[in-house]
Amino acid sequence: MTTVHEPTAPTTTAELSVWPASTTEPLRGDISVGGVPLAEIADRFGTPVYVLDEAEIRDRCRTYRDAFPDAEILYAAKAFLCRAMAHWMDEEGLGLDVCSAGELELAVTTGFPPDRIVLHGNAKSPRDLDAALRLNVGRIVIDSSSEIARLAAAVGPDGHQKVMVRVVPGISAGGHEKIRTGTDDQKFGLSIADGYAQHAIARILDQRQLELTGLHCHLGSQITSVKPYLVAVRRLVGLMARLYEQHGLLLPELDLGGGHGVAYRPGERALDLTSLARKVRAELADACATAGLPVPRLIVEPGRAIVGPAGIALYRVLAVKHAGTHVFVAVDGGMGDNPRPALYGVRYAPR
Repeated sequence: MTTVHEPTAPTTTAELSVWPASTTEPLRGDISVGGVPLAEIADRFGTPVYVLDEAEIRDRCRTYRDAFPDAEILYAAKAFLCRAMAHWMDEEGLGLDVCSAGELELAVTTGFPPDRIVLHGNAKSPRDLDAALRLNVGRIVIDSSSEIARLAAAVGPDGHQKVMVRVVPGISAGGHEKIRTGTDDQKFGLSIADGYAQHAIARILDQRQLELTGLHCHLGSQITSVKPYLVAVRRLVGLMARLYEQHGLLLPELDLGGGHGVAYRPGERALDLTSLARKVRAELADACATAGLPVPRLIVEPGRAIVGPAGIALYRVLAVKHAGTHVFVAVDGGMGDNPRPALYGVRYAPR
């Protein structure tokens, strides 16, 4: 059994600055998280294993609720999801953003309220849509025009489903080109610039069983600057104004997605949440006043910003090899548990 020890004074070692805040190292190499020695965790559960500090995750949820008191906070489950995580999000009053029937089933069978779940995905399978309708999710985010007819047919003429539309505002933001999803040349969402978003919205309005509640966008991942979100607010409110002029439509929700960057190595920047919340709220109020629209309810979808700094991946070293000027360390893990280095060259601070 893993023993929870009384935490010692927190270490000031710079190398541990990106670790969970409860990390201590009273002796070199004898690291604990949340008062639990990592060696005990490895012995009990084997490796590789993810280690999360529940107290820090809950604290980060509360920080978001405090920063955005009038907004809806959805935890982006793709960052990390298990039954305990779904339970913590429920208790902390957050909603869930899921991307598959598997994530959805896990959350609902854990007891998470389905009306606080939003289903995303650029290629939703029939099973994904069927599960969402069967379990009565709160909203489904439409990502392509072809999805509209399929969803309307699945809902049926006498059914009802709230939906949002993911639009592409034409903004390049994110830590790497492969995780920038706000530009017009990628697979997610419907472009504002070429009119696809407006055309899709008109089609949705023709489906009486679909209730359009708002616009959604997701600019990318690992964004550390507030400015892209402010530009997105202006462009999405501009689209909302055009929809009001053309259809008399007042949308009550505006979802700015997530992508809030965190530090993975000492000295790296993280997104300033306080600044983000203050400036986004002010920009939204000003843009709506200029357009003569009521201010919609804001939705944000943090994922790694909640779970990333609160967790680590724990491995065993299997071999150390010197080759010229390089030192190679082989561990008992791979792309299945950490695909990011191979996919887009991300760097960590290993210990």
